[in-house]
Formats: sequence, structure tokens, C-alpha cells
Amino acid sequence: MARWEPDARGRLERAAMDLFRERGYPDVTVSEIADRAGLTKRTFFNHFADKREVFFANAAMFRQSVLTHLGDAGPELTAVEAAVSALTRCGLDLAGAVSPEDARTRLDVLAVTPELRERDLIKTHELTVAMVAALVARGASAREAGFAVQAGLMVFNVAIPDWLADPAADFPELMRAALADLRDAVGVP
Repeated sequence: MARWEPDARGRLERAAMDLFRERGYPDVTVSEIADRAGLTKRTFFNHFADKREVFFANAAMFRQSVLTHLGDAGPELTAVEAAVSALTRCGLDLAGAVSPEDARTRLDVLAVTPELRERDLIKTHELTVAMVAALVARGASAREAGFAVQAGLMVFNVAIPDWLADPAADFPELMRAALADLRDAVGVP
């Protein structure tokens, strides 16, 4: 085993996504992920509690990025504008950290794996609560912040598949277009 090579965590993440893409999530074991990465099963467990956690390896980075960008949002922005701005900037961060192929794999695996969808819902709820708290700290009411976060996440969840269909597309423009579509859908100019 090539234990001396750097970035064991990153190698495990890449190996896991490659295997999930090739064989599907349920048919991949922790041992196979470690072997593909050139590491031991013990090394895997030094970095991840289980196979689900390697699948959600970027969740903490995503959450921190969103909260950082929310904190950086200008005071002149409405709660919705701040949420969409933070998620747009976070999407750009994510695009630099995750390949479109891995992002597509993640969405494909989530679509067919109930256990991961449940975990994703929990992580999304935790992100939502944190974003609402950040918007309330900016002066929004809890109700306004809740609506703003839900709207921002809807816009993000529409823009991501558009970006995956065309990774060369301008992500901020995709977010603006999705926000315009949402405004049209609810009758807000």
C-alpha cells in the first residue's frame, strides 16, 4: 500500500466517486474504496465514519462557504438577494473543488439511493437552519429568512443541473436566470 503518498482524504474521496460512478453506491465497500485509493481500510476510517460520510465529504465545506458568503453579503441586499448571492458564490467555490462528473455522479446516486436521500435531507435541513440564523443576525425576521433560504436553495437546485448540462456556462448567470424564473412562477416582478 502506498501509505506515504499525500492527500489520503482526497484520494479516498476520488476513489469512492469513481467506484460509485462505475458500480453504484450499494455495490461498493469501504475496503474497495481504500484499495482503489492505495490505502488501508483503517486509513479510510481515520478520515470517514462510514461510506455515507465519504459520499458527503464536501458538505462541511459547502456549509462553511455558504455561511461565509452570507456574512460577506452587503447590507443593502434583501434576505433573498443575500441568500442567492451566497449560494452563487458557494457554487463557484464548489465548481473549483468538485468536477462536473463527480457532481453528476452525486446527483445520480442520490436519485436512486433512499438512505443517501434521507441523509441529504438532514444535511439540507441543518444548512437551512444555519442560513436562517445568519439572515436573522443580519436583521431579517425569522419568517422572511425562512422564505429567503428556501427560495435561494430552490434557485440553486435549479441552476446546478443547468451547469452540469453545460459546465462552461456562466454559473452566476444560471443563478440569475433561475431566480427570474422563480419570480415569474410566483408572480413577483
